[in-house]
Amino acid sequence: MERQIISPPGLAEPRGFNHGVLVEGGKTLYLAGQDATGPDGDIVAPGDLVTQFEQVLENLATVVEETGGTSNDIVKLNIFVADRKMYRSNLEPLGEVFGHYFEDYPALALFEVNGFFKEETLVELEGFAVIGEEEQTNAQ
Repeated sequence: MERQIISPPGLAEPRGFNHGVLVEGGKTLYLAGQDATGPDGDIVAPGDLVTQFEQVLENLATVVEETGGTSNDIVKLNIFVADRKMYRSNLEPLGEVFGHYFEDYPALALFEVNGFFKEETLVELEGFAVIGEEEQTNAQ
């Protein structure tokens, strides 16, 4: 699978995201919205955005790994937050968490929403991954 980061010269240089990711080969995996639900079914760390963000990325990685891929195969994410100001004030620790899961940032979009299914939720992510043929073969 070939992957190319797209950063047109006419756009501002991206920080913490990429404008686009071009992928050839592989299969597309559609990732359902994941919140910070832990294995027990409860939201982890109520009130702690950074810890919830880490649980969300772990949940997404678990889905991708089930197909034989890794979190680096995620090419697009939509981030939904309860409080945009809280998200912006935690950019550095959130970026550190992101760095544990991604070599290159996927294409990202951020949305502030007024509520989630579970009230304790501060962040939810959904998106797409492209799993290379060689990874799928190794998973079987």
